[in-house]
Amino acid sequence: MNKSREVENGSSIRREWLAATALIDSDHPRVVAFAQEVTEGLVGDRARGVALYHAVRDRIRYNPYIADMSPEGMKASRVLVDGESFCVPKAILLAAAARALGIPSRLAFADVRNHLTSDKLKRSMRGSDLFVFHGQTLLLLDGHWSKSTPAFNLSLCEKAGILPLEYDGLSDSIFHPFDRAGNRHMEYVNDRGTFDDMPYDEFMGAMRQHYGMQTSSGQPPGGAADFEQDAYAGD
Repeated sequence: MNKSREVENGSSIRREWLAATALIDSDHPRVVAFAQEVTEGLVGDRARGVALYHAVRDRIRYNPYIADMSPEGMKASRVLVDGESFCVPKAILLAAAARALGIPSRLAFADVRNHLTSDKLKRSMRGSDLFVFHGQTLLLLDGHWSKSTPAFNLSLCEKAGILPLEYDGLSDSIFHPFDRAGNRHMEYVNDRGTFDDMPYDEFMGAMRQHYGMQTSSGQPPGGAADFEQDAYAGD
C-alpha cells in the first residue's frame, strides 16, 4: 500500500480506497489472478485501469435476470465464477480488481431511466424503466478520479444497437444518452453519492421500495432468462 501518493486535491490516499471488504474482496486469490492476468505487461495505473474496465465490461455479461442480491452473490470473487451479473456487482468487481493492483477505487450509484429497456425486464420491475442504484466505479488514475460504468458488454451493445461505453481513464464514462439510431437511451435522474464500500443495506432498502423485492437472495421477479437474447429479440 503506497499511502504517499497524492490525489488531485492534495490530500493523501485513504486506507479505505485500497482495503479489501466483504463484497469488494480484492484479496481473494481469484480476484488477484484476474487483475494480474488482465494487466500483464502493462505499465502505469492508467493503462492497467483501462484494461480492467474493458475486461469487466466484456468478459462478464450483463444479465439482470440471474441477479443474486445476497451478500455472497454480490462478491467480486463470485461474479468471476458466474461470468454474468448486473451493473452493481460488475462495478464491485472493477473496484476490487483495481484494489488488488494497488489502484484506489470507490463505488458510486445513481438512479437512471432506461428508455430502451426490454418489456420483459420492465414487467419484472413493476412496470418501471427507472433503475435505482445503477452501479459505477471510481478509479484514481494518474492523480485524478474518473468514473465509469462497466455494465453493458460489447456483444450486448452490438446486438441491441447500443453504443458501447468507452473509458480512457481520464474522463467520466457513466451512461449512454442515445443508441446508434439516435433514440434516447439513458437519462440521469438522481445521484446517490460515492462510497468506500458497498452500502448494502441502503441498496436492498431501495430494491424493496421500488421493486417489491422482499428477500436479498435469489432471482428478481420474472425468473431466469438471458437478457442479451431478450434485447436481441426486442421483447
